[in-house]
Amino acid sequence: MRPRGLRGGEGIAVENHDHGDVSPVERVVRDAASDGGSTLGFDDRSAGPSACRDGASASSGSADVRDCDEPVRKRKRRKRRKRRAFVRDAQEGVAAQEAPQSEPKKPKRPQQARRRESSQESQRASYAALDLGTNNCRLLVATPTRPGYFRVVDAFSRIVRLGEGLSIEGRLSDAAMDRAVSALSVCADKLGNRRPKRMRLIATEACRSAQNGAAFIERVKKETGLRLEIIDRQTEARLAVAGCSTLVERGTEGVVLFDIGGGSSEIALVDISRHRTPRLADHIVAWTSLPVGVVSLAERFGGHHVTPESFAAMVDAVSEMLDRFDDGGRLAQVAAGGRFHLIGTSGTVTTLAGVHLGLARYDRRQVDGLWMERDNVDRMIDTLLSWDFEQRKANPCIGADRADLVLGGCAILEAIRRRWPSERLRVADRGLREGMLSEMMAADGAWRRRRRTGRSA
Repeated sequence: MRPRGLRGGEGIAVENHDHGDVSPVERVVRDAASDGGSTLGFDDRSAGPSACRDGASASSGSADVRDCDEPVRKRKRRKRRKRRAFVRDAQEGVAAQEAPQSEPKKPKRPQQARRRESSQESQRASYAALDLGTNNCRLLVATPTRPGYFRVVDAFSRIVRLGEGLSIEGRLSDAAMDRAVSALSVCADKLGNRRPKRMRLIATEACRSAQNGAAFIERVKKETGLRLEIIDRQTEARLAVAGCSTLVERGTEGVVLFDIGGGSSEIALVDISRHRTPRLADHIVAWTSLPVGVVSLAERFGGHHVTPESFAAMVDAVSEMLDRFDDGGRLAQVAAGGRFHLIGTSGTVTTLAGVHLGLARYDRRQVDGLWMERDNVDRMIDTLLSWDFEQRKANPCIGADRADLVLGGCAILEAIRRRWPSERLRVADRGLREGMLSEMMAADGAWRRRRRTGRSA
């Protein structure tokens, strides 16, 4: 069934956030400024002559003089144009007499038509992935480029806190479901505009564990037309690994990849010490899913006022869960060497990276793929723990939406670092959506076709 209210046309290829009731132009400009998208510029020419006159009168108070001189200037310009037209016509007449007769040239195709065809081709080849998590609703639309890579043509992200109160009540609240449906309606419009070749729409821990999770999925289908798939924890871990495969460099023998979510945290042990195939997910030797995330941990221990004692209690609680995970020492030998490291894909590690870099505004291009040494991570956790709620809220890489969650994520990260000590942590601003896109493109042979026809990225 097609999503209700879908319409044709191009979408906006920038990352979008929820800004409330603002005009489309204001939303595009704000999103482009906040998410590193293409810069949108407006100049005086777009406002027309009347705007120029208004601007002159406001700035210099001489609009009357300018208006009085304007007829004279117009007459002079008309005379000059006539003289130029007479000379040009005469020259063209002589050239036409002297030039030999030749076949008429084939008219060039208008640039606008070429641009329209290119846009249509992008729509036909695009793939879409949607991830509705406990805390966020995220959409990514992309087209395949060189093997293993793709170009993002549209994206959307909004914090909806679908799992708010879930750990206490066991159900999704009406307010949380309303927020999620509102965000999903935006996604439905974008998918209708883009009309991707293939798409996969998933829901994770909040819908998995809620008593009314299935009923909520039916509501989403009825109100937005989107058919969400509730995936299990093993699939979630596999998609996280698939989404980060390009961040594992040659020569690496093993990684522990973790995804700290809102209601659960997935951990995958990947052994590539003997050989490596194109699908990194094929090398998962053990995995686990902890029934705890930043939202559930903050609701249990508190997220606004966090003391060193309460933080230590959070770390101990997560460590107890990890102690029940028996990985059989699968990576013990690999982890003892120097070709082993951690990969973190979550808002927790990207936030730590942004604070570590001292960014005035979060920039994915600087964060994704960043290496952080052990001392850097220790220092950032200590820094966040020393800040009160207002200080965390004021940091541009944290903000009001994450100020009460970030330390819970740091506690989960600390427990993982204690279980698998590593000198280096690689930050990934990617995850499930990228994993879904990679799997769909690979299954369709999108990259094989490009190699066969010689098309480049």
